[in-house]
Amino acid sequence: MSSNSMITNGRNAFGAFVDGVRGRWATAPGWQRWTIYILLIVGALLLPSESIGGFMSPYNDWASILFFPIGTYIVLAIGLNVVVGQAGLLDLGYVAFFAIGGYLMAILGTRMGLNFWEILVVGVLLSAASGVVLGAPTLRLRGDYLAIVTLGFGEIVRQTAENTDAIGGPRGIAGIPHPPNIDGIELFGVQIFHYGVLDPRPYYYLLVALAVLIIVFVKRWERSRVGRAWAAIREDEDAAEVMGVPTFKFKLLAFAIGAAIGGAMGVVWAAKTISINPNDFLFMLSATIVAAVVLGGSGNVPGVILGAFLVAWLPERFRGLSDYRILVFGAALVVLMIFRPEGLLPSRRRKAELAEGTGGMGALGAEVPGPEDQPAGEGVAK
Repeated sequence: MSSNSMITNGRNAFGAFVDGVRGRWATAPGWQRWTIYILLIVGALLLPSESIGGFMSPYNDWASILFFPIGTYIVLAIGLNVVVGQAGLLDLGYVAFFAIGGYLMAILGTRMGLNFWEILVVGVLLSAASGVVLGAPTLRLRGDYLAIVTLGFGEIVRQTAENTDAIGGPRGIAGIPHPPNIDGIELFGVQIFHYGVLDPRPYYYLLVALAVLIIVFVKRWERSRVGRAWAAIREDEDAAEVMGVPTFKFKLLAFAIGAAIGGAMGVVWAAKTISINPNDFLFMLSATIVAAVVLGGSGNVPGVILGAFLVAWLPERFRGLSDYRILVFGAALVVLMIFRPEGLLPSRRRKAELAEGTGGMGALGAEVPGPEDQPAGEGVAK
């Protein structure tokens, strides 16, 4: 059996398994779904256990890794999935909104004395406004051109922070306050509302609550009229425009929602790290989150969560290999994309798009011709 046949058989077997599980889930009664949801949340709350950390992160503190990079990447990937996965807009400057949220937490917390919860609301609103400011003049562009503009926006935000002495310049801002404490409430022996420097678990539980809230809202948007409009834009923006969909308005809404989620994560992250500087917001973070979305299955929230988890966890798990861990990480991604080019857990709609030749991400300016697009006679032995 040839290597191509083995790869095809492996992909088909895994795809059949995933489709079978998805089919059973689609017909499952409501009480079974809610039971699974509750078990998943309880499982997430149990993850900081030392018995799990001994295997998952033998070289670093597992609870710290769960907050950053794993939890942070997951929330950012869910936010970017709204833009890339649902609306089909390639955003390479997503780190800018993460930076805006972080700097808002730093500035408002150290200089204006606002508490964490007040800053979180302000961070969400101003980050969404920044998404509108970016999107209003640029969302008439498509594909590669939009990607270049968003990449430039990310660098503009970072360079502005680095060259503005009023917000710390290259030194950044230190002394960022923690969220306010509420003592006396324990979960698994942890004071879950006592935020300090030594124990990262309260921040992880806060991140789990934020992620659950975001997932609920994102899924409701996906199943609404807004989500159907995003799907139409992703598949064929011109056809959606002809059918009466106000494409610019819905693309702007996707940018605002994605920016709000990135800003919220920036606020939470800055409150945990208590010190930030412009080097925390490099382009590689945007590229990594895009890779997580594509790897997991663009457009499918469970797939995006899985992709972000793997992208964040694999380099930490193989940290003992020193410089070779990045080689192992890259090789693992290559293998995964060979067997599952549409992502590990793609949505059915996105899987169909890939089969039709749109690369699984809508018309992003890099369409991949499908079998039906080949000229007659091409590929046939002469």
